[in-house]
Amino acid sequence: MKKYQIIIWLAALGVGALLGCLDLSWLNSTMNFIATVFTRLFRLLAVPTIVLAVITTLASLGSSRTMKRMFGTAVSYTLMTTIAASLVGLGLYLLIAPGNVPRADMAAQAATAASEMPDVKNFSYADHFLSVIPDNMVRPLLEGNVLALLLICFATGIAISRMPESEPKRIVMLGLNGVQEILFTLIRWLIAVLPIGIVAFAAQLTADMSSGTMIDSLGRYVVVILAGNCLQFIVVLPLFLLARGINPIKALKAMSPAVLMALFTKSSAATLPVTIDNAETRLNINPKVARFVLPICTTVNMNGCAAFILVTSLFVMQNNGMTFSWPMMALWVAISVLSAVGNAGVPMGCYFLTLSLMAGMGMDISLMGVILPIYTIIDMVETAENVWSDSCVCAITDRSMAQYTDK
Repeated sequence: MKKYQIIIWLAALGVGALLGCLDLSWLNSTMNFIATVFTRLFRLLAVPTIVLAVITTLASLGSSRTMKRMFGTAVSYTLMTTIAASLVGLGLYLLIAPGNVPRADMAAQAATAASEMPDVKNFSYADHFLSVIPDNMVRPLLEGNVLALLLICFATGIAISRMPESEPKRIVMLGLNGVQEILFTLIRWLIAVLPIGIVAFAAQLTADMSSGTMIDSLGRYVVVILAGNCLQFIVVLPLFLLARGINPIKALKAMSPAVLMALFTKSSAATLPVTIDNAETRLNINPKVARFVLPICTTVNMNGCAAFILVTSLFVMQNNGMTFSWPMMALWVAISVLSAVGNAGVPMGCYFLTLSLMAGMGMDISLMGVILPIYTIIDMVETAENVWSDSCVCAITDRSMAQYTDK
């Protein structure tokens, strides 16, 4: 992301806040109209973004028969570290408890949302589980049933990965990748005009908010995100290394050039050559392991993304009048992990995927417009954490393969 784009986004946020403070009815109506247009555009792209991201990612991972043990170890620790990151985010969210951003129309929105939801008194968890199991391939797409879509996408991606290498599989992958490129082009166009949407979202929120409470609520949200990333970076991941007899200080020292590059480039894919070089020459990892595991981890190992998706989704849904039971929070931990795994290749990474999830569920996504400029800083920390997590999984896999060979 270029510096001038960050400046434009911050400027748009400031302009929107100033316009909202004017409290002019015609101006508020105009900003609400523009915000609604952007919300509809995000919802338009929400379903195909989720479907294609998850299917193409999982479909590209499954044909390495000669390295099943290496693949299994890498994926197992990827899932464990990603689940841990999501749980850390959930714990901090419950502990710090970001409050609702007050809006004058929040009560009306909550009433509308409640009228569209099933009667919880007569709606058991068994009914909820059955509602996730699709009985029609098309209905989840038309209804925007995100959970059913994730289930279909997960199964479809795995099924494609298990197909023998053949012309039909190649044609299917070419078609999916082609459609995904079209989608990415549309997303880039939307991002290009996004400053207009940021102005509208910021003006819309500022007109309805109490500034002091807004700062407090958003501040707590940012603390949850950044503290969760830092805790995962300096405590959780080192514990995984220590459990396998690896010195985390030496490992971090060896991988520090790649971690620092990730911090400033905000791209684990762009950092990948440096990550591989550091792993082989500084951490003394077997090149066969490094060159196989790290590209996979760069694709699917998204610790920071899982935490961001979970915390941001809870924050947005909470501000839409929803409350959360323990089973629902557990469900969203699973959704955040699966969504993070399917995040590869999505422009703006987990921010846009989170926005797509929320838009696909019919949530008011105005808060996402305000979070966007803040996400620039969050993205730096998340990417550094992701590369450090990739390095940890690679080191653990190398240790596991060495012990397996010794036997």
